[in-house]
Order: sequence, then C-alpha cells, then structure tokens
Amino acid sequence: MPAPVLGGVLIAGNLVHDVVVRPVESLAWNTTAWVDSIEQHMGGNGANTSYALGILGAPVRLLTTVGRDSPADLWLARLAGVGVDVSAVVRSPAPTAATVALVNSRGDRFFLHRAGASREAFGVPIEFSPELAGGFSHFHLANPFALPHMRRHAGEVLQRARAAGMTTSLDTGWDHSGRWLEDLGPCLPETDLLFPNTEEACHLAGLEDVAAAAARLRELGAGSVIVKLGAAGCEVFTAEGRLHVPAFQVEPRDTTGAGDCFVGAFLAALHRGRDWREAARFANAVAALSVERLGATTGLRSFEETEAWMAQARPAP
Repeated sequence: MPAPVLGGVLIAGNLVHDVVVRPVESLAWNTTAWVDSIEQHMGGNGANTSYALGILGAPVRLLTTVGRDSPADLWLARLAGVGVDVSAVVRSPAPTAATVALVNSRGDRFFLHRAGASREAFGVPIEFSPELAGGFSHFHLANPFALPHMRRHAGEVLQRARAAGMTTSLDTGWDHSGRWLEDLGPCLPETDLLFPNTEEACHLAGLEDVAAAAARLRELGAGSVIVKLGAAGCEVFTAEGRLHVPAFQVEPRDTTGAGDCFVGAFLAALHRGRDWREAARFANAVAALSVERLGATTGLRSFEETEAWMAQARPAP
C-alpha cells in the first residue's frame, strides 16, 4: 500500500505554556540548585504539531481551548506567524495549561503539569461542519490523554472525521491514568495512521516487543503504525511490512516535544507526496533539529532548509 497523500490538516490537541529549566540532575528538598537557563516556550501536543506543519508549509488549523491570558496571546500569535489557522481556538476564563519541564544534561525531562483550560476543551464531540473542516482533508488527534473530556469520546470524534470524508491520524501520548486501551481501543478502527513511541505502543498492546505490539495494534484496527524510537529513529509498520529508518546524529539538549514535531513533519512530508521511507527520514530530521535547542519548536526550519540540513547531516551510529 503506498503512503497516502494528505491535504490540509485539522488538528485537535492542547496548547501549553512551558517553562523549561536546565540542567536539573536531581531534586533535594529545602535546598537551592543553580541552573544555566530558565526559559519560556510554547508547548502542548496540538500546538507543537501545528507549528511544525505550519513552518513546513502545510495548511493547518488548530482546535483547542486556552485562557484569556498573556501566554495564550503570545503563543497564538507565534502559531499564526507560521501560517497556522487559529480562528477556531476557544478562549476560556480558566488559565492556559502550563508545564514546568525539568531537563537534565542528557536531555531527559520531568514534567509538572497544570491542565487549566485543557480541562474544559472538547466537552462535546467535534462536529465536522463545512465551516470548520472545509479545505481540510485530514484530521489529526494529538494526545487525547492530555484532554480529560476528549479521552471519553475520542473514538466517536475520529469516526465523525471519517464520516466527513477525512483521513485520520492519532498521536497517542502517555496515559498518566494507566487506562491505555480502555480509552483508546475504540479509536483504533477509525485511525489510518497511529503514532506511538516505543513505551506507548507496548503499553497499549500489553506486549514487551515493539514489532509484536505494532502487529497487535494493527489487528485491533489501526491502519499503519509509526513507532517513534527516539535516538534510534523510527519504524513504520504497514500492510506491506516493516520499515526501519535510522535517526540523525545530533547533540540533544531538550527532547521535550520532539515526538510532536516528528508527527507534524511526517504529515507534512505526506502532504508533499513523499513515500513511507522519505516521510520517516524527514520526520527523523525535524525531530533531530527539535532536540538540539531548548523548547519543542525553537530549532525547527522550513521544509527546504530541513532538506538542506539532511543533505549534510550524519546518520546516528
């Protein structure tokens, strides 16, 4: 089966105000640790993925709920600045979701998260009206586990998107509640492209081997499964078989949001008509650029600039 060619992308997900602190090697209560940087960045699975698509030149509209506060104003303006359509974003009296990300010298991170306005988002399933979905042929759901209401009816939302004639994708995210397949099971038969990382795939399938987990998720209805392997690159599991694509060699500073950028890049590459291998390699490159800088999207470049970087970059050992 050839890779699908996507049109414009409608994304449902969260937007988060991130405060990134680096480096933090350990925590000791009632003491003070000096760090090199404390920075504010845009975060959230929906916002990061939308930004990646926008800067890479793909038509994209973000659906989310944010506060009526200055962080929301700042990040919505940044999204609009790379071409993301934010006209459907809902403003709430609740504060914009926020995360403090503690990052160590290896780029590993620990999150402290306040859901804020994300608790109010998607209280009812999305209605894919012509006004909302017109001009967009693909629907992407970015981490329903980060949206308390969405996890209850994510399957119905994806089913509605399919009924509206859209192709679909789902980035699973980490389930802090541990329900995994209980909530995501109804989504799989309605998902054309599933994007878990290694741990998420194994938790969803209840298996320890990535290939076996991907096969199980496809048995449960997912069309193609693209597993994010971090520094090892990614693996693509389709009806045609299994494809491993290695990562690029970089010095990681902050892995926050790299998976979101990977997904946005993969979808952007499909929008350009690239095949599975080309899309996976391009997504690996965008993720590599993401981890080289603090903040999820700070290191991202245009499609053409990314391809130029790929031409001289070294594959990971």
